[in-house]
Amino acid sequence: MTLNELRFIVAVAQERNFRRAAEKAFISQPALSLAIQKLEEDLGLKIFERGKNEVTVTPIGNAIVEQAQRVLEEAERIRAIAEQGKNQLAAPLHIGIIHSVSPYLLPDLIPALKKVAPEMTLEVEENITANLESMLRNGKLDVLIIALPFGDGGILTRALYDEPFEVVVGKEHHWAERRSIKAKELAEEKVLLLDSGHCFSNQVAEACPDLNHRGVDVRRGTSLETIRNMVASGLGITVLPASANSARYRSKLLSVIPFTKPVPSRRIALAWRKSLARTQAIDALAQAVAQAKITGICHLP
Repeated sequence: MTLNELRFIVAVAQERNFRRAAEKAFISQPALSLAIQKLEEDLGLKIFERGKNEVTVTPIGNAIVEQAQRVLEEAERIRAIAEQGKNQLAAPLHIGIIHSVSPYLLPDLIPALKKVAPEMTLEVEENITANLESMLRNGKLDVLIIALPFGDGGILTRALYDEPFEVVVGKEHHWAERRSIKAKELAEEKVLLLDSGHCFSNQVAEACPDLNHRGVDVRRGTSLETIRNMVASGLGITVLPASANSARYRSKLLSVIPFTKPVPSRRIALAWRKSLARTQAIDALAQAVAQAKITGICHLP
């Protein structure tokens, strides 16, 4: 078993296609297929199921691919040790961010990161938590910005900030002049939330459990900005994270109302594989977030 063979199976797991994996690994497709077939024969099991249109990873193959990724990262640590003292912040950082954070954090994060690590660019993947976790584990992403709880023993996390939730209603809604709203009151209204695959939607439902009762009118939307505009049109009310209600996003057609205590909130954090060698990049990213001026959040030490 060689490092190249491990690189090949990781590439196939990421691309789900032998041709694209071969191009990524700078090898011919027949040579890559032969190398993986030889490795499967040596191990006495199938790592991949070859379908007509797509390659899928077998259950045991998933564990092998994750271990291969860890081995490759540990091998990369040798290079990192050898290059100790050189700038770890010069290469692009592959980062995944959940939908309910990305548009409200990035405009302030990027300028802050330019000051902290001016040579480090970000390659950003915006997606739901489940997809980002998969990409993190197979090495396609270096680090995530997600909501806690998240991960397991192979994943490290670093809390960044706490963020309260706020109620958003149209100016003509009968709550528009309210000074605060109790979480249980939401069940009395038509509530617009993100599709259930989004963790923010689940967090709102956990914070406001009455929304889960049968008969409560909950509608779904594809993005927070779409939902904000639906509320402005008078379709219902919604709950948004405080960062989404900063001055740059506010509408004259909407009123933002805080929750009464205890205020529902979420904790946003960095998450990365324990085996990742670029610890300086993680530190720089955390420092940039700490310096970003984001409305409504409470930075953590």
